[in-house]
Amino acid sequence: MKEIFDILKRELKNVSKDSSLFLILLLAPILYAFMYGSIYLNKGEEKVKLALIDNDGTSISRTLTEQFDSTPMIEIIPSSNINEAQEKMYQGEVQGYFYIQSGFEKAILSQKQTNVNLILNASRFLPSSDLLSTVTKVCLTVGAGVRKTYFNKQGMGEDESMKMTNPINMDYRPLYNSGMTYGAFLLPGLLAIILQQTLLIGVAAAFTSEREENKLLNLYQVSKQSISKMIFAKSLLYFFAFMIFGLFFSIVNFSVFGVEIRGSYLDLAVISALFIATIIVFGMLIGSFFKTKLFAFQVLVFSSYPIFLITGYSMPYQALPKFVQMLSNTLPTSPFLKTYISIVQSGGSLADNLNSVIHLVILWIFFEFLLILRIKYLIKTIT
Repeated sequence: MKEIFDILKRELKNVSKDSSLFLILLLAPILYAFMYGSIYLNKGEEKVKLALIDNDGTSISRTLTEQFDSTPMIEIIPSSNINEAQEKMYQGEVQGYFYIQSGFEKAILSQKQTNVNLILNASRFLPSSDLLSTVTKVCLTVGAGVRKTYFNKQGMGEDESMKMTNPINMDYRPLYNSGMTYGAFLLPGLLAIILQQTLLIGVAAAFTSEREENKLLNLYQVSKQSISKMIFAKSLLYFFAFMIFGLFFSIVNFSVFGVEIRGSYLDLAVISALFIATIIVFGMLIGSFFKTKLFAFQVLVFSSYPIFLITGYSMPYQALPKFVQMLSNTLPTSPFLKTYISIVQSGGSLADNLNSVIHLVILWIFFEFLLILRIKYLIKTIT
């Protein structure tokens, strides 16, 4: 027990004296979480600019325009002709344009089909997707209103005309992300990645510094030549610090950014503890292959985005190439995010994600085994 306490004190002293480790391990998680999280504070877009050319100028076309402008998603920018609207889109002033042809109302009132044209700048996915969804809803609503008015004029009552207008009534209820916003989808995973990367980089750099400063043999001696004690004691500081960060994220950051935790806090704490323990061992293993702390920082700082992309969070896991799926399965991030997102967003439990939990446990044991072998090799080369 004394050896564990001595190594813990030693680790605390090393981190407090090393400004780079102190920043990445104790300050960066909070700063990054608020800085990157604040980008998605509003979660969804509002008032995306859409140019509109109304060559009909009738009451129905004006109604359609007013309905567009009354939605929180669209801000109508009037344009006199298509060329002007196209130029505004090319210059980035609008994200698309909507064209109402002349004879629009006349065709509708004579019970003929008429067309409207929506041209979108699809090089920016979110605005074009949001505009398409909103414009479609408004057009369907206005079209239904026109049909209902026609049926009423034919002598049908309200109920009968409504049934004729909407013969199929769709009950649409999006679950877990009711606002269908990108920010609500991204924020939980983003905060988890921030927690992981600051821990991974910090732990790897801390272990690398043991090699760089020739302190690894001293650490081995302080542990009374017990590698398991050495790993366990060296992990304690990072484990408790990042469990506190995880709790802070769950209570403070989630509250500030409006993210609701639908599952059990106990399940969330258990999977977070298992994940943090795995990342610590994984970080030490990676750090053991670097000879300088600076090089460890330089390599690992660029790993955040690739790790995020191959976990299947930003793109469905099934759509990833097979070799990427195999690589993804070797990272603790993949099974953790599946369980973490299930608990936070869907109200799932550990039992619902048992395969992912077992996957994470296996990776923990595997990395622990590799780390023990690696430390034995390093100690042998030193002595």
